[in-house]
Amino acid sequence: MMHAAPAEAKTEMTRLRLRLRGAVQGVGFRPFAFGLAARYGLGGFVRNDAQGVTLEVEGAETANYVAALRRELPPLARLDAMEIEPVALRGDKNFVIESTRSGPARTRIPADAATCEKCLDDLFDPSSRFHLYPFVNCTHCGPRYTLTRRLPYDRAQTSMAGFQFCADCGRDYADPANRRFHAEPIACPRCGPRLSHSPMEITSALRAGKIVALKGIGGFHLLCDASNAGSVTRLRARKNREAKPFAIMVANEASVALFAKPRADELELLRSPAHPIVLVESLRKLPDAVAPGMARLGVMLAYAPVHHLLFHAAGGARQIHERNLAQDFALVATSANPGGAPLIKDNAEAREKLADIADLVVTHDRDIVVRADDSVMQFVDGAPAFLRRARGFVPEPIDLGADGPSVLACGGHLKATLTVTRGREAFVCQHVGDLSDAETFRFYGESAAHLLRLLDVKPEAAACDLHPDYLSTRFAEQSGAPVLRFQHHAAHVAAIGAEHGVTGALYGAALDGHGLGEDGGNWGGEALRLDGRGGFARLGHVAPLALFGGDRAAREPLRMGIAAFAALGRLDEAAGYFAGKAEAAQLAKIFAARLAPATTSLGRLFDAASALLGFAERQDFEGQAAMRLESLVRAPHALHGGYVLRAAIVDFAPLLAHFIDARPDARDGAELLHGTLIEGLGAWLAASAKPGEKIALGGGCLMNRILAEDLAGLLRDKGFTPLLAQKMPPNDGGLSLGQAALARTVLMAG
Repeated sequence: MMHAAPAEAKTEMTRLRLRLRGAVQGVGFRPFAFGLAARYGLGGFVRNDAQGVTLEVEGAETANYVAALRRELPPLARLDAMEIEPVALRGDKNFVIESTRSGPARTRIPADAATCEKCLDDLFDPSSRFHLYPFVNCTHCGPRYTLTRRLPYDRAQTSMAGFQFCADCGRDYADPANRRFHAEPIACPRCGPRLSHSPMEITSALRAGKIVALKGIGGFHLLCDASNAGSVTRLRARKNREAKPFAIMVANEASVALFAKPRADELELLRSPAHPIVLVESLRKLPDAVAPGMARLGVMLAYAPVHHLLFHAAGGARQIHERNLAQDFALVATSANPGGAPLIKDNAEAREKLADIADLVVTHDRDIVVRADDSVMQFVDGAPAFLRRARGFVPEPIDLGADGPSVLACGGHLKATLTVTRGREAFVCQHVGDLSDAETFRFYGESAAHLLRLLDVKPEAAACDLHPDYLSTRFAEQSGAPVLRFQHHAAHVAAIGAEHGVTGALYGAALDGHGLGEDGGNWGGEALRLDGRGGFARLGHVAPLALFGGDRAAREPLRMGIAAFAALGRLDEAAGYFAGKAEAAQLAKIFAARLAPATTSLGRLFDAASALLGFAERQDFEGQAAMRLESLVRAPHALHGGYVLRAAIVDFAPLLAHFIDARPDARDGAELLHGTLIEGLGAWLAASAKPGEKIALGGGCLMNRILAEDLAGLLRDKGFTPLLAQKMPPNDGGLSLGQAALARTVLMAG
C-alpha cells in the first residue's frame, strides 16, 4: 500500500505595525529592531516619531519577533506601552531604518548611564582605537540628559555638536549593525574631547595626598584618597563640611567588600546602569573622618571612563583581564559645591571657585549642559529607595496612570525639585538644593526653563506650597500661570499616592521637620486624609513641643531638649540636666519668660530625644543627631507605657520623661526611641484608619530606614497596606510630585 507524502504546511505571511512608547529613543532601539528583523528574516522599517517609535515587520515570524522584542530590550530601553495592529502586506523583503518624522516633541531623553562592559573592553584593549580614551561610549552607555540642549535628541542638539566625526566614528555612527549606531556622544582620540591632565597625573596627585577637582558627567567632583585621614580632614576644612558623611568611589564590585558589607540586592543596585551611591553597612576600615559616627557608608562604583582610568593607573596600569580584581585604593568623591552653592559644571567657574579647595583642577572640553549630582539610594522594606534622585535617573518620568493637564509644580525651599507633567507622565528634575543660596535659586530657574523647553509644554497652572516666603512659592507666582497652593504635608502624602498609582481618596502620615499648617502653625507629624479632589482633612498629629528660636531649633537640639522639660512641666530641672552646656541655664530662663510657637514635628521630637541622650551639639547638617541615633540601633524595643493616645494625638512625653529620669546610655536610648516611636505611631495611625486600607507614609523622617521598615511592617501586621516612597525621596525632594498630582486633580475637577 502506498502512502502519499504529507503536504508541507504553508507558512502564513503577516505584517504588523507596532507603536512603542517609553524609553525607546537614544538607547539603541532602532539597531536592536534591525537586528531582530535580520534574525527572523523579516522586512519592514523602524523610525523614531513624535510619540516614540513606530515599526512594521512583514514575514512568517512576526509573532516570534514581537515576543523577542519584549524579552530582549536594550539595556537602557523601557517599554511603557506597545500597540500592535495587523496591516496589509507590502511585499517588503528588507528591513530599513528610516529617518525621524517631524512633529511636536513627545519623546524623552534617557538618563545618563555608567560605562558598559563592552566599552570597558574597548577602553582597555590595546588594539581598539578607544584604548585608554576617557570619553568612550556607545548606545548602551554614557551621558545623555546632561549634555542635551533640546529635543529631538541628536548630536546637533547636544554639547557634542562642535566635535566633527572622524572617518571611523562617522562610519560607526551610520552603521545599523554597529553598537555605536546613532550614539550621539560618540568620539575617539582623533575627533573627540580631551582631558586637561592625564589619569596618571591625577592619580599621582591623589596618592600624594592632594585634593583634585575632576570634571565628570554631571559636574565636578572633589576627590581625595579615602584612606588618607589628613587629606579627608583637609577636604572637610576647605569645603566647610564639618561632619556630613562623604561617599566613596571604588574600582569595581570586588573592591566594595574591602570597605563594606553589601547585601546581594545592594550589589545589584550598585551595578545597575545608574551606578548610584548606595548606603551599605560599613566595615569601618577607613578613617572616621569619611563618615563620622555613621554605621553605614555611601559607596559607588566607578561609572565614567575617566574613573576607571584613575583606578587603572592606581593599580599599576593592569591589563584588561585584571580590571575586576579587588583594589584597596578608594576615593572620597563629593560634589564640588562650595558654600552650599550648586554643583559646579563649567571650566572657568571651577578654576575660580575651586582654587582654594583643590590642589589640582582637571577639566575637559565637552560642555556639561545640565548639572546633576550623584543619586543616593538605600534599601527600605525590601525595595530600593531614594535619598537623592539625580544622575542616572533624571529625566525618566513617573507614570500618573491617565492623561491630564500640564502643570509646573515648584516644590519646597529645601531639597528643592520641580515637576512638569505632560499627558500621563510627571517629569521631576534633578535634586537642586537649598533655595536660600542665590546661585542655587538661579540653577532652580534654569532647571525649570530647561525642562519646559525639552517637554515642549505650556503649563496650565503653577503649583506651590502654602508658605508665602518660600522662594519656590514666589517662583510660582512669577511664572505667569494661575497659581494653586497646597499644604506641605498633603503634598507629601499625595507624592506617595502618585508614585503608587493611587487615584481618589488616600489616608496617610507625613512625618518630617517642618511645614506650614493651614492654621498657620508649625506642622510635621500629621495624619491626613486626602479627599481625591485636591483637599484634605487633618485627622490627628503628634503632641506639640515648644519651638523656641524657629529655624535655630532645627540646628540646635539643645533647644528642643529644653522644650521637652517644658512640656513635662519640669523646666526648672533643665539647667541641671544640661549642666555641661553653658547656655542651657540662660535658654531655660528665656523659655520660662516667653511664649514660643508649638510644633507637631516628628523631626523636632527626634532632636529633643537626641539632646536628652547626649547629642545636644549644634548640627552641622539637617538630621545629623537623628542619623547618629539611627546608626546606634541594633534591635529597637518599645518602652512600656512610653506613649499616650488621646483624641487622635500621640504623645511621647512618657518616653522623654524616662530619658530624663533613667538616663539610659546612647545605644539603649536610641533603641528605646525607635521602638517606642514605631509602636506609638503604628497605634496612632491604625486608630484613624479604615480596616485594611492603604496608608501612605511620607516626609523626611521616613529616610530613617529603621523607622520606615518597622512602621510599615507593624501596619502590615495590623492588616493595612503601607505605601513607602520608592520612585522619589520621601523628603522635600518629592514634594513637587505631590503638588503636581494635587494640581491635576483640581484642574480636572473643573
